[in-house]
Amino acid sequence: MSAARPLDLAVLSRFADMATDALGAAREEIDALNVYPVADGDTGTNMFLTLSAACDALHEAEDQDRSAALEAFARGALLGARGNSGVILAEMLGAVARRVGRQVVEPTAVVVAEALQQAAEASYAAVGIPVEGTILTVCRAASDAAMERAKVTGARTGEVLCAAAAAARDALARTPEQLAVLRDAGVVDAGGRGLSAILDAAETALTGRRPTPVAPRVGPQHTIPSPQPGAPACPDGPAFEVMYLLDATPDAVAVLRERLADLGESLVVTGSDQLWNVHVHVDDAGAALEAGIAAGRPHRVRVNHLEAAARTPARTGRRVVAVAAGAGLRALFEEAGAVVVDGGPGRRPSAGALLEAIRDTNAAEVVVLPNDSDSLRAAAVAARTAEADDGIRVAVVPSYAQVQGLAAMAVHEPGRTFDGDVLEMTATARHVRHGAVTIAAKRAMTMAGPCEIGDPLGVVDGDFVVVGDDLAAVATDVLGRLLGAGGEMVTVVSGAGPDDPELARVCAAWVEAHHPTVDVMVYDGGQDRYPLLMSVE
Repeated sequence: MSAARPLDLAVLSRFADMATDALGAAREEIDALNVYPVADGDTGTNMFLTLSAACDALHEAEDQDRSAALEAFARGALLGARGNSGVILAEMLGAVARRVGRQVVEPTAVVVAEALQQAAEASYAAVGIPVEGTILTVCRAASDAAMERAKVTGARTGEVLCAAAAAARDALARTPEQLAVLRDAGVVDAGGRGLSAILDAAETALTGRRPTPVAPRVGPQHTIPSPQPGAPACPDGPAFEVMYLLDATPDAVAVLRERLADLGESLVVTGSDQLWNVHVHVDDAGAALEAGIAAGRPHRVRVNHLEAAARTPARTGRRVVAVAAGAGLRALFEEAGAVVVDGGPGRRPSAGALLEAIRDTNAAEVVVLPNDSDSLRAAAVAARTAEADDGIRVAVVPSYAQVQGLAAMAVHEPGRTFDGDVLEMTATARHVRHGAVTIAAKRAMTMAGPCEIGDPLGVVDGDFVVVGDDLAAVATDVLGRLLGAGGEMVTVVSGAGPDDPELARVCAAWVEAHHPTVDVMVYDGGQDRYPLLMSVE
């Protein structure tokens, strides 16, 4: 890699994927180490979900310019951050993305070292009362080593990352010497172990080498006490974990930090400009939320009891979690009995949002309908996490379109066995031929030929097959292709545009005129970007 060229997005994307996989593989081990700040066994899961959200956001923005993709990566981490360590990790990732985004002609080795240094500084600044022997210490050791290596004339990026990863492993091994709770339990710090796994993945992405991780247990092999049902996870600590996103000015956030520091502990506030992620452990959850209201507009509020019983409620029955791309689609899925997560192009749900929906069903068995190809990965991550951490039986039906999800939902039958229900829903989704019409947002070369901005485009099974100049003509062309192999029922779902319902009626009339034996169902979906979604069964 040339020293004068900015760090390539493909390299960043490969690192993000490898780091996510590394955290996923180490997640259960990291959860088992979790004794500080609260022995609630979720540090690995929270860091994994945070990094997964950042990774998903980066992939969604890969067709944008470098600056926009890095901004999406940082914002994805901020919005997807979970728990104390996840919020700190989001701040680190955001700092790295911002420094890399400013690279022009500086040597990449120097940029990477400075990015790690700024990540360490940002994480210390975000924490209300920094504690050594934690993820903060590990990050600072890594950044110091990276900066030292980058000072060497001709230092390469791989060498800088190797130095950072090695220093992180050394610092992680020493965390029990700095924090009594770790020493007493005979473990290294869970958050530090997660960060070390990420840096090891970065070393592998650049060099191909796979470092040997630090042994998670050190010294006397004490057993980490598990909280008894109904007992606080940390008997002497606060009872609630409060998290929310906050729209506020930096000045208001400075006041909020002081207020929350008086209310509780484990305070972390990350973000910049107008959007912030707030995390704190308190006894008075209402007061923590009121402080947020005084500072700005809190949203996506989460309050968790720091108790084992609150994390493992009794679960019964079966539910469906479906991703909906519009208000009308949400109503259709809800009427059919699904728990709905908002999604769609440009606002696809994170693994954390899907996991929260799965947990909130309070069901023992959950079927997930992602209804979008890019949401499948997030759904799979959420499913694995819910099964491992909550004992929920989860299956993801590979639905690539909203209309496939509607068809699968129509045959859902809780009275069947779980495997039988999933099999029937999956088979139905797969047999649905689906199409759509949209408007070209930029000049491009498609499978159907070149298109200009504003051209109507026809889609069949995810591929562009028609480029035209009349939306109705393109829509009926798509319907003709879908019906070419026969069919008994057509479903047409209109979008959010003011002319979309009329376009749906035109298409329904076309089907009735040209295929009189085929039934037609028309729904108001309210989805963006796609005036029509269509399917044939």
